[in-house]
This record gives sequence, structure tokens and C-alpha cells, in this order.
Amino acid sequence: MTIRLPGVGGELRTYVPRTEPLAPPAGAPFTSRTVFSAAHVVADPYADATPDSPAAVDWDATLAFRRHLWSHGLGVAEAMDTAQRGMGLDWAGAAELIRRSAAEAKAVGGRIACGVGTDQLAGGTPAEVRAAYEEQLALVEESGAQAILMASRALAAAASGPEDYLEVYGHLLRQATEPVILHWLGPMFDPALAGYWGSSDLDAATDTFLEVIAAHPDKVDGIKVSLLDARREVELRRRLPRGVRCYTGDDFNYPELIAGDEKGFSHALLGIFDPLGPLAAQAVRVLDTGDVKGFRELLDPTVDLSRHLFQPPTRFYKTGVVFLAWLAGHQDHFTMVGGLQSARSLPHFAKAYELADGLGLFPKPELAEARMKTLLSLYGVSR
Repeated sequence: MTIRLPGVGGELRTYVPRTEPLAPPAGAPFTSRTVFSAAHVVADPYADATPDSPAAVDWDATLAFRRHLWSHGLGVAEAMDTAQRGMGLDWAGAAELIRRSAAEAKAVGGRIACGVGTDQLAGGTPAEVRAAYEEQLALVEESGAQAILMASRALAAAASGPEDYLEVYGHLLRQATEPVILHWLGPMFDPALAGYWGSSDLDAATDTFLEVIAAHPDKVDGIKVSLLDARREVELRRRLPRGVRCYTGDDFNYPELIAGDEKGFSHALLGIFDPLGPLAAQAVRVLDTGDVKGFRELLDPTVDLSRHLFQPPTRFYKTGVVFLAWLAGHQDHFTMVGGLQSARSLPHFAKAYELADGLGLFPKPELAEARMKTLLSLYGVSR
């Protein structure tokens, strides 16, 4: 088994894939950390759809991938922002996804939390933003899933200052029937969210964020922080009220943040745990035994792959995630909602394949190699 992989500029080099995949064993539920994977949606490759039309979803394959994650003990973070929505999946599609996935979670005993946003709005006043949030919150709660209050593009555009965030989020938290997860998504994932919480000064924004939590600690299960700044996340989690969790969304620094320090640790809600699911689960079970060194030895080598997939423009990380799902055999095609399979370059795909193969992420290495060669041929790379 050999394959010629292109680099930037077109030069080809010979790569020898590994022949034995990593095969993490199944195990007991996690005891030390709560871990969610932001799972991708599988597109229907036979739908006559365009990037501007509503997403056509292959529901069987989409739910099968969620069962794969649940089987390893991971929770599923569903209908999340840049993992699915705002880039191909509209609110109508997200609502259907929430209903189907929540029902599947109930049937198989899987843990699920679902994103609540305002993407049915193109714009609007803070009051209209609040109403849009309420509509989505009601659907998620009716489905039986935990709610994740996501950052809102519409609120970022409509808010005149911190007081608008305090009012909108305060209202929603008073209304929520169960504790929610608050999500702070940085502009590296979505430029429209610059200045969230009413300030482009991150220290001032952090103070407003914490003010929201302090006013309603009984309604906040935790926060998800996606700022790709490990130091800031550690400082923030140390300021949280007792009982409020920090779920890292830092796909650059997650091993150290999950491992924690003498003053605490982060749980996880990560896009990179989509392709890393079984390996991540094995690492967390090692951490459950108190073996921090063993945990880091398993998870630290995955950071190069994660940093590659999440390189700028970070919002296109999902292209690499779906690409790896195709190579791993979780879906039969490399087609994405919104046509986003075109959002990364051939050298990017080649590097992603090499890094993932080196980690043993492909259950059938020969299938991954064959599919990689198929992609190369489509780009005109001779074998």
C-alpha cells in the first residue's frame, strides 16, 4: 500500500499508509468528564440541490453516525452553529434534525444537547431576536434535549451594548425549564459575532458574560467557550460560580484544558471529537482512572490534525471533518450541504488524510487509501 500525495505547488511524494487501525475498546460511561461531539450532517448526494437551496439530508446516514458516537459513550451536540447551521442548514432543516436526533437519542439511551439560535431571522430588533430564541428553545425542550443557547448573529447586529445581552439572555434563562449551556463563539469561527456581549474588548465582554451567569446560576449547567485562547478559558472557568461547568470548545488546546490543573478542569464540547470519537473516548476513560499522563499520551498526538482541520478560515473546518468521515466509511460519498466540499484545497485534504491515517483513525485503511486515490484522480493526480 503506497500513495502519492501532493503538496502545495503540486509536488508529489510517496506515503506508506499504516496497515493496522487503532481499535479502542468499548468501555463504561465516563465518570470524570462530560464530553460532547458536535456531529456533522450527511448530505443527500442524489438530491438536485444548489448551494442556495434548502439542505437535502441523508437522514439514515446522519442518524447512523450519531449512533456511532453514542456507542463510544460520547454525547452528541446537535444542530450547532458552524458545525451545521448558518452555512447550508437553515432553521427548518435544523428543527427537523433536532426532532429526529432527539428521538433517536431517547431510543438508544444517548445523551444529546441541541443548539438554540436565531437563524430564522436575517436581522431584527432585540425583542425580535428574543422571540426567535424563544421559538427554538421551545422546540428543543419539547424534544427532550438539553438546550445550548448559541451566540446570535442577529443579536450581535441589533444590540447597542451590554445591556441588550443582559436583557435577552436574562429573559431566556428565566424562561428555561432546565439548566442550559451558554455558548460563546469567537469571530474566528464566525466573523459576524465580533464584539459579542457588547464589546470588542474581551475583558469587558467576559465581565458581561459572567454577569449573565451570576444572575441565574441555577439555570446555567455550563458554558462552552470557543475563543481558541487557552489562557483566557482557564481564567474564565476559575471565575465561574460553583456548580457551573466549563465545556471547552478550543480545538487547538483541548488536551491540556480537559486534563486541567490543581484549580479545576474543562469538560468538552468539540468539533474535533467528530473524527476522533473512539480515540477521544478511550482517552477520557484513561483519565477517569486518574492517569493524566496516559490521557495526554493518547490525545496530545491528535492536536496536529485538529489544528490542520481548524486552520483559517476556521469556519470551514467541517469540510475536513466530513472528508475524514467519508474516508473512514461512515458515509458513501464526499458531498456536503451547501457544496462545502469545495471549501478546502487538495493539499489540505492530502495532509488531513496523512495525519488521520498516522493516528489510526480509519477502521479500514485500505478503504481510506482507495477513496483518497479516487479523490486524487478527480483532481488530475496520476497514480
